[in-house]
Amino acid sequence: MVKPDISTELSGIRLQNPVIPASGTFGFGKEFAELYDINILGSISVKGTTREPRFGNPQPRIAECPMGLINSVGLQNPGIDEVVNKELPELSEIYHKPVIANISGFSVDEYVECAEAVDRVENVGIIEVNVSCPNVHEGGMAFGTSAQNIAKVTRAVKAVAKKPVYVKLSPNVTDIAEMAKAAESEGADGLSLINTLMGMRIDVMRRRPVIANKMGGFSGPAILPVAVRMVYQVSKAVKIPVIGMGGVSSARDVIEMMMAGASAVQVGAANLTDPWACKKIIEALPGECEKLHIERLSDIIGCVE
Repeated sequence: MVKPDISTELSGIRLQNPVIPASGTFGFGKEFAELYDINILGSISVKGTTREPRFGNPQPRIAECPMGLINSVGLQNPGIDEVVNKELPELSEIYHKPVIANISGFSVDEYVECAEAVDRVENVGIIEVNVSCPNVHEGGMAFGTSAQNIAKVTRAVKAVAKKPVYVKLSPNVTDIAEMAKAAESEGADGLSLINTLMGMRIDVMRRRPVIANKMGGFSGPAILPVAVRMVYQVSKAVKIPVIGMGGVSSARDVIEMMMAGASAVQVGAANLTDPWACKKIIEALPGECEKLHIERLSDIIGCVE
């Protein structure tokens, strides 16, 4: 059998393979570059960035769970100016492919400012808009739980960005397809899903929450079936590409996500438990394709009816 073609494409950008470290689990790549050649990665979704520097939430921020973990890091990052002027240029010196710039905001204006800033950076190929932040002007409800707010943010970002805009959707909603359609209707070039589920752990000895913030984002292998279901639903509801994520930790998980409708796949929590996770998945992909008689990975995207 000819060696399987594991390449894929996102909005005209050719990826050597579909494996992308998810935002918040790979920093700005420098630490991982000390372990292996990160140029094997399809792309990198860099750490989520806000307008102002953020120290993040109080500690403890992490709670272990069976088959996953809960985190409440709180978007700790150095702010958009530092990312645009230092982090992204430094990353371009060690990673020679387009990256995905993940941005967040607490108002539409913040999203616009961050989008304008990263849009001008040469090594940014895609802008990933995280709509899981609370909207400070509308009572703190996360942007991503309202189709109207998703539409508003997407429209505003698309008005200033020349590069493809992918909206990262929250799974903490009643109808994920409705949220996806709202983003598509305002010109989103693609979608990323799912972000973390809301979870909580209680220290039964101390009778209080494990995490200082009480609740946080639940990720890890346990959420894979939920993520596959939502990727499947969204890919059937829209015509734009989908980046799937949520519990992916093996080459076979990547294939499952792509069969559900994902054009590329992000790996999140697995990077935190095994820093070589993405490398291992990429190396295992051709063998998995051969076992499943897949000649071209792109042929299986959305093959499940």
